[in-house]
Amino acid sequence: MPSKKALVRRPGPRLAEGLVTHIEREKVDHGLAVEQWDAYVEALGAQGWETLEVDPADDCPDSVFVEDTVVMYRNVALITRPGAESRRAETAGVEEAVARLGCSVNWVWEPGTLDGGDVLKIGDTIYVGRGGRTNAAGVQQLREAFEPLGARVVAVPVSKVLHLKSAVTALPDGTVIGHIPMTDVPSLFPRFLPVPEESGAHVVLLGGGRLLMAASAPKTAELLADLGHEPVLVDIGEFEKLEGCVTCLSVRLRELYV
Repeated sequence: MPSKKALVRRPGPRLAEGLVTHIEREKVDHGLAVEQWDAYVEALGAQGWETLEVDPADDCPDSVFVEDTVVMYRNVALITRPGAESRRAETAGVEEAVARLGCSVNWVWEPGTLDGGDVLKIGDTIYVGRGGRTNAAGVQQLREAFEPLGARVVAVPVSKVLHLKSAVTALPDGTVIGHIPMTDVPSLFPRFLPVPEESGAHVVLLGGGRLLMAASAPKTAELLADLGHEPVLVDIGEFEKLEGCVTCLSVRLRELYV
């Protein structure tokens, strides 16, 4: 049976100081961000997901974006080495959390850098974005960790957005969706569906055809509903000011041995 557990991490007091790279900095309302995070966690719970809160990392402004700290494949956790040095202290609490769940734990080592937001899994194919936060050594270490387990790792260029999953995610049937202006090489994906909004490129598969999506992408939600999916919308506007999206606020653990 697939597992439905998700790691989350509460926004820290320094959230407004989080890194921005491809957008202009905007003022972040911390109180509203906490409310939006609570609603995000509640949405996961309402869809049958058990959320597990990772210990806070209050000195790390970006720690709420917990997905960047670990990549899961089956029951194996690869603890990342984030491309931004200021984020590397975020991984310790996540390592403890996955170890408590019985995962086999591996690590990315210097000189490799890898952000979990650069990793898109579709079945046994793992696409990894090679760009600002993930380097060639990080891609190679990802291969070394997961290809012996049956994964096929495909590196793709990322230059227009922060992470690969800032540009593309995938529907339950494996079709990759993305906003064309933000996607480097759409033709790298066997099936690609353009969506009309940048934030519409981000979906979390909840099960049963349901897709967790940002409320800022109503046209894309309508498109996907017309295709037979069931969008579940959440407002994450304060996190979008920090280049965040619905994928990076949790780590979905779908293949734990339970």
